[in-house]
Amino acid sequence: MVAPLDWGLGHATRCIPIITGLINNGYEVVIAASGAQAILLQTEFPSLQFLPLQGYRVTYTKKKWLLPFMLLIQLPRLLNIIKKEHRWLDNIIKEHSIGLVISDNRYGLSSQKIPCIFITHQLTIKTPFVWLEKIIQRINYHYINRYATCWVPDIAGEINVAGILSHPLTLPRTKVVYTGLLSRFKMRTVEKKYDCCILLSGPEPQRTLLEEKIIHDCNKTAGNILLVRGKPGSDEILHLPSNITVRNHLPGTQLQEAILQSEYIVCRSGYTSVMELLSLQKKAILIPTPGQTEQEYIAEKLLQNHFCMSVEQKSFDLEKNLAMAKTFPYQFTSLVFFSEEHINDLLKASV
Repeated sequence: MVAPLDWGLGHATRCIPIITGLINNGYEVVIAASGAQAILLQTEFPSLQFLPLQGYRVTYTKKKWLLPFMLLIQLPRLLNIIKKEHRWLDNIIKEHSIGLVISDNRYGLSSQKIPCIFITHQLTIKTPFVWLEKIIQRINYHYINRYATCWVPDIAGEINVAGILSHPLTLPRTKVVYTGLLSRFKMRTVEKKYDCCILLSGPEPQRTLLEEKIIHDCNKTAGNILLVRGKPGSDEILHLPSNITVRNHLPGTQLQEAILQSEYIVCRSGYTSVMELLSLQKKAILIPTPGQTEQEYIAEKLLQNHFCMSVEQKSFDLEKNLAMAKTFPYQFTSLVFFSEEHINDLLKASV
């Protein structure tokens, strides 16, 4: 059973190469998800069985400085959901003869009955306050240590992408395995079609706030632009100038094609988006979600390494930043990526 967290679409999309590897190596896979994550994975894997699993449904704020306090307020409710999903798993193991669980950042899906693997790139969870960071890391490790293994989608050693997030000073007690970067995409040469591809994603209300800003900018920006709204299952229609192509959602193969056909990519600095863009060596402009210290940290690290440009949401101007990207010294280093063909080797090293 593979179960991604319902925090944006990134946890679901980075599970796609793992699910594909499992299927191609003869494993029977069931997916536990709900909402947009379930819709996305059902599009990719229509023949698989899906089990409805309550999401964490984290609530965000419009004001960046309020976010840490909003998350703290929700902590008791989240801990209760974790307890519920732990009890839910005991029933599901028996009912569906589950032999292995792969949980992407869902803290309650551990069991003493079968091997369970936890996926996270955040062994360190960044916060605006050092004291809060230490408290959260203790809670984080408390749950991670209940799993047989922790898979970290990054590269072991100094040349890595997530920095201190995935390479903390102290590791959890459980076994830690670095899987390489996870991406559902493969690089190839295609003909250019778009000057810019804008990928919206992440939790509300920030997804909509950025969309409104970008729609305003699109009305005064020349060139062929593709706007992918990150709303799987939606049939809403936006009326924009003829040089703007709008898609509510694109399945994996179509999204890969669109990214490859685009000269520049504008998107959040969510870790999954970053891994996929690095796998395709695309020139990107990253806009961290306000208040998400993880995204702000990753965007700054990639900017320093010249992997990507980074702009704060409040300062973002599509036309101005596209002009800046043309002179930005992008650099792409050879990185290690997860291989679907080696899923059995990874499992043997893990359980």
